[in-house]
Amino acid sequence: MNIFGIGLPEMALIMIVALLVFGPKKLPEIGRSVGKAIRGFQEASNEFQSEFKREAEQIEQAVKTTAEIEPKQIEPAQPQQDTANSSQTS
Repeated sequence: MNIFGIGLPEMALIMIVALLVFGPKKLPEIGRSVGKAIRGFQEASNEFQSEFKREAEQIEQAVKTTAEIEPKQIEPAQPQQDTANSSQTS
């Protein structure tokens, strides 16, 4: 079990210190508050991620549409005539 880079022994130590500092009556309330804060952070992160993906898809679609409307025109290569050779043969 590894939450935020903290292993089980570290979590146990944090819980013991929190129990000593806040007492057994306040600890469940603090746990709920921390849980709600973490859940809110995760929801905001997921919302940001989905919004970012949605915008990236819109930009990709706009690029595809633009590429279809204005295709690149490739000019065929024209052979170069050597003027020095043509004047000598005449």
